[in-house]
Amino acid sequence: MPQVLGLVVRRFGDFDAAEDAVQEASIAAVMQWPHDGVPDNPRAWLTQVAFRKMADRIRNESARRRRETAVIEEEARLSDTGFDPAPVEDDALILLFMCCHPALTRSSAIALTLRAMGGLTTAEIANAFLVPEATMAQRISRAKQTIKASGIPFQIPDVEERGVRLNSVLHVLYLIFNEGYTASSGPHLRRADLSLEGIRLTRMALRLQPDNPETAGLLALMLLTDARRHARIGPNDELIPLGQQDRTLWDREQIMEGIALLSAALPKGSVGPYQLQAAIAAVHDEAERPEDTDWPQILALYELLKRMSDNPMVMLNHTIASAMVHGPKEGLNLLDELKKDGRIAEHHRMDAVRAHLLEMAGDSQAAGRHYREAAGKTVNLPERNYLLMQAARLAIGTPDGS
Repeated sequence: MPQVLGLVVRRFGDFDAAEDAVQEASIAAVMQWPHDGVPDNPRAWLTQVAFRKMADRIRNESARRRRETAVIEEEARLSDTGFDPAPVEDDALILLFMCCHPALTRSSAIALTLRAMGGLTTAEIANAFLVPEATMAQRISRAKQTIKASGIPFQIPDVEERGVRLNSVLHVLYLIFNEGYTASSGPHLRRADLSLEGIRLTRMALRLQPDNPETAGLLALMLLTDARRHARIGPNDELIPLGQQDRTLWDREQIMEGIALLSAALPKGSVGPYQLQAAIAAVHDEAERPEDTDWPQILALYELLKRMSDNPMVMLNHTIASAMVHGPKEGLNLLDELKKDGRIAEHHRMDAVRAHLLEMAGDSQAAGRHYREAAGKTVNLPERNYLLMQAARLAIGTPDGS
């Protein structure tokens, strides 16, 4: 879908209207394809329908009568030549950089790109930012209007401009991948389409700037994390935590690629947060058994990461690492401090981590209560089922297999 949107924006230059046209084309596909069959080139079909929707929109807007002739001529050209063979990967990457234009605030740019590139709903984006859905809806709407009013050209920015936008671009790709790895809502644990799209676009960004160590670090992080996908989900789409996964199912080729990317990136200069997160993922992936995990090294990496990032999820993961090295009491103390951060205080992972640490400390009753509270806060069905199963296990006194 981002490729189709990129083509339509490139052709007509109106981001907001193009998004509506692509959505209308998608609805048409849902209505027609079950009866007529899926076309040989679905993307070409969607693009042509979106083009026609845009042409209809322009015809019906009297203020744009002067553009009508150009649109009709464009339709005629398309009829003669068929689907525009422009490089769709270029369009997707251009769209990514355009959404991350400096005219937008960083948070608005990221939100808009998640909507355009990742196909996330407003609610999913709001969850990623830990803000109310209404706030995020206003942010996305303002971003679209800013793009429209700015007259931003639809093209790959020059080298200097890429550098300005790169941090936002990488953060967007990180969030797209994360939403794919663990969906914020829905009946499935993960959305493979988003994970793969995040990896694909990050590969493209790295080809555009091959010497940027943070881009390489982000791709390494994605590969090292995604390598566990087959072991992370059971036959009934149930969540299998890291400590209970069959590590023979991990994608060793992908792990090797991630480690090679990271090893090449680290000597290039200052180490950034994506390289550090990739290093943490590599430590996990290199452990043949859960008990072989080098938790002191992971804790040291999180200590460095904390100095670079104010992300509460980083703080939460640091709490887990501290508990694994210094014991559950230390982790619970850190968790009490983190509870003061309003961005994450009511997040289900806070209760889930507290439950795990309480179980480590031997307080099964309190652990079970927090597992249930965490289950009540998540809207991802496999996560909820896993948390409820942990609570039920403690209620009947069954030991944890991890």
